[in-house]
Amino acid sequence: MAERQRAQRLDQPREPRGVKLPRFDPEAFGRWSEGIARGMGTANFIVYMTIVIALWFGWNTLAPAHLRFDPYTFTFLTLVLSLQASYAAPLILLAQNRQADRDRVSLEEDRRRATMQKADTEYLAREIAALRNAMGEVATRDFLRSELARLAEELDEAGRRRQRLERRQQDRIPQHGDGLEEPRDDLDGDWARDARPEGRQPEGRQPEGRQPEGRQPEGRQPQG
Repeated sequence: MAERQRAQRLDQPREPRGVKLPRFDPEAFGRWSEGIARGMGTANFIVYMTIVIALWFGWNTLAPAHLRFDPYTFTFLTLVLSLQASYAAPLILLAQNRQADRDRVSLEEDRRRATMQKADTEYLAREIAALRNAMGEVATRDFLRSELARLAEELDEAGRRRQRLERRQQDRIPQHGDGLEEPRDDLDGDWARDARPEGRQPEGRQPEGRQPEGRQPEGRQPQG
């Protein structure tokens, strides 16, 4: 009854009619096919298959006639090998397709990583170039050492020159007395004193408090 009401409803799609095939997990079937293909591609499979076929030939050739289940021409063996080949080929192709899908995904991931690494490498190269340009004007250790050595040499040379100059000045200073003399000038009468004997006043000047003889000061008359 419920199915009939559901079929009459127009808001739901009608279920497809026909034979319903069994559903399976493609991933599980793919792993199973890969396992079979991986087993058939080993040396053990070839050795075991060779042993089975050799025993088959030997039994159906050397055994009594009433015990042979596949006499000469080996028709049943041919059928078995044909079935094996008919199933092995699709299984191997399926395994190869799955491997190709994985390789494609891996290749895309490798390409993405390579692109990222290239971008990172270019960025680092630009940063290193910028640092190199910035470090071009920075003083290095060798440059500082050379400049300090040059400055030390200049200071030593200046010190030697100063010592020579001081030595020359000391050689020019007179050795009598304490080596210190007052500068000679005319303000305090040094030059005039050097030109007259001691105790003599310079011409035109009289000692203070004395007048020339025979001359009275103005405004005063000699007393009678």
